[in-house]
Amino acid sequence: MIRRHHSLLGPCVFLVAFALRVDAQSALKAIDNPSGGKIVYGRVDGASGEAGAMGMILGSLHREYGDKPQVGKVFQVRGTNSAAVFFTLVKRNQGDAAIAGLIIASPSGSGVDAALLSDDAARFGTTVNPMLTSLFAVWHPTPRDSTEPKASAPALSAYVLPDKSASVSLPAGWIVDPSSGGGTILAAGPKGEGVALDFPMNAMNSRDPRVQRTMQFAQGAGRNTTYARALYYPYGGDLGKTFVDLLQMRRRMNNQPALTMQVDGETPAPAAAGSRCAQLQGRLDLHDGKGMMEFNSVFCSGALSPMGQYANVAFHTVVPVAIAAEQRGTMSAILNSFQVNMNAVNREAAALAAPAIEQIHAIGRAAAAQAQQAHQMNDLHNQAVEAHWDSQDRHNQGFSNYLLDQTVISDNQNSGHATVWNQTADALVKGNPSRFSYVDTPNFWKGVDY
Repeated sequence: MIRRHHSLLGPCVFLVAFALRVDAQSALKAIDNPSGGKIVYGRVDGASGEAGAMGMILGSLHREYGDKPQVGKVFQVRGTNSAAVFFTLVKRNQGDAAIAGLIIASPSGSGVDAALLSDDAARFGTTVNPMLTSLFAVWHPTPRDSTEPKASAPALSAYVLPDKSASVSLPAGWIVDPSSGGGTILAAGPKGEGVALDFPMNAMNSRDPRVQRTMQFAQGAGRNTTYARALYYPYGGDLGKTFVDLLQMRRRMNNQPALTMQVDGETPAPAAAGSRCAQLQGRLDLHDGKGMMEFNSVFCSGALSPMGQYANVAFHTVVPVAIAAEQRGTMSAILNSFQVNMNAVNREAAALAAPAIEQIHAIGRAAAAQAQQAHQMNDLHNQAVEAHWDSQDRHNQGFSNYLLDQTVISDNQNSGHATVWNQTADALVKGNPSRFSYVDTPNFWKGVDY
């Protein structure tokens, strides 16, 4: 994909010059990254340590844009003595544009060098890795002490799911769960380790009045339907708490014991537009006899749909606490090797959707027959019954679309409706909003959308 280069952070170059002042033998350097974003690096004059350097840069950003940066947890850049932190802020004095960035500070001789990587918040998730590659090609933070013992990482072998939807590299002795598929891989190691990669946990916003009516139905007449198996949870809360609570809800539904889980660290992570992601670290006990585990996960929550639905996905790793230190490198390598084949995922989802949609249509036909029988007895009663079943049919289809990650859209140019995958719907509506629009459940066309 060819990306346009946007100089959104041009003022940042001059801003950072205030904090990254260099000595007479060097000069502040800026890199124009072909994939987008801005990179600035150099000596931080007067900084006392890495924390002091990062504080000076964050303070300059605050003064320049009128918004205090929101920062994550400070972490160490692998293989170096550098400290780094992600941040986000809004340019209050420049149209409220949102930006995201990464600051890296490294000791250098008697001072501190630092680098600032930044871009529009909606693009930062895709440009940060290319920016890091460009930066480290010319700037080399102080390496970690070479005398530090290094754990040897085991050899990994590539594994591809039978449906070709995803692949991952795993050490010898690992077993992939047979329920894996559709882009999700669940695997376990011989020492109690485990991964759940691209693990979905779709939910419905329990604050939405329409969802609340669905919840009432699920707790009453619909207690034996798919509505009773859905996850109902408030949208937009803390990601760490959301992750823990959704896991607990799934375990209750599957008649599993409640887990003990403590999030000790939560760091904002780059995310696609409309989504939020965080890296989570902590400990958990599944109460399955394996004892306390260390987990390291990336959890993302997507945008809220017009009908109150939202997607969540986790890239989750666990390892027994006793061997956590020696296995962290391996677990990181497994995560980095994971890849999804979206073409295969979409083909599989389409095949699964057909019988589910036909089942919904069969329910509608049965409802229509029942309404017709009622018409013979009482004409007014018939109208009420038909309206009730038609409404239920619409909502059944709407929930089926939610389960299958589908959306109904309207083509305003051709006056037509179509049910497509969420990703396709988002691309069409955002790309041509004057032609395409979302269709909510009350506006579904009978015989076309349900």
